[in-house]
Amino acid sequence: MDKIPSVDLRDFLSDNPERKQKFVNEIGKAYEEIGFVALKGHFLDDKLVGGLYGEVKNFFELPTETKQKYEIPGIGGQRGYVGFGKETAKGFKKGDLKEFWHFGQYVSDDSKYKSEYPDNVIVDELPQFNEVGKETYQMLEKTGKYVLRALALYLSLDEFYFDNKIAEGNSILRPIHYPPITQEPDDAVRAAAHGDINLITLLMGSQGKGLQVQNHKGEWIDAIAEPDELMINVGDMLSRHTNNKLKSTIHRVVNPPRELWGTSRYSIPFFMHPVSGMSLNALENCVDENNPKLYEDTTAGEFLHERLIELGLIKK
Repeated sequence: MDKIPSVDLRDFLSDNPERKQKFVNEIGKAYEEIGFVALKGHFLDDKLVGGLYGEVKNFFELPTETKQKYEIPGIGGQRGYVGFGKETAKGFKKGDLKEFWHFGQYVSDDSKYKSEYPDNVIVDELPQFNEVGKETYQMLEKTGKYVLRALALYLSLDEFYFDNKIAEGNSILRPIHYPPITQEPDDAVRAAAHGDINLITLLMGSQGKGLQVQNHKGEWIDAIAEPDELMINVGDMLSRHTNNKLKSTIHRVVNPPRELWGTSRYSIPFFMHPVSGMSLNALENCVDENNPKLYEDTTAGEFLHERLIELGLIKK
């Protein structure tokens, strides 16, 4: 496959069983073959997207010392600001050429996850930043819920199989700023080749060249979404749970041509995580004689902790 397939969530949300099944078949096939789709018909509107990008740019344009006061020690970068070059892809020594922010799950004071999740960090200088971040988080979470319902049907599970696993899940909204490149990068790239940790990732801001996906032949292909599309890919947790039936695909963000080094790039992925206690053990109907079990049993929380150590965000 040399192009990212496009699907429309409105097919799944329609009252027409044939359209709904069409969406299930299309997204399932795409995730078996390349692990990425471009999705129309999501729950973000233009006003919300425009507001978020405006606030994100405002934040990253703040002085470095202002941003650094929102870098919270001891939580593995799970909330607030993470400075330039702090994250390193698994297997790489060079830090990625990016800085980013994390919005996390919003839970009530009586939630059993209240003590498990760090509080979201409030930016004093930008009164709308947290408000628009929360609304975007919730619309992407809603979109992801329906994508997972479609995948549950594709996997011959109950349609609502994932619902209680993602309710109050440890999902992260990550606005990323790739600053202008001011000198020869010395082998570092904006985001080195990697697979995502989580169940699925919903990506805003892949409308220009930069994001590349590795297909099954080992070829790198450009993943460019239309203005009204989100790019959505399978993460390692879902790949493990389905015994690699649904593929977590290696992808990267390459540096732009030299003539564009002076430009910033912004992208905003939503990493959809389940609750920490979710079992990632291979589903029984994804294991057979031709597809032996590939991964050791683990939970989402255990797997996340292990990967954050590999990324350098948590120290052993």
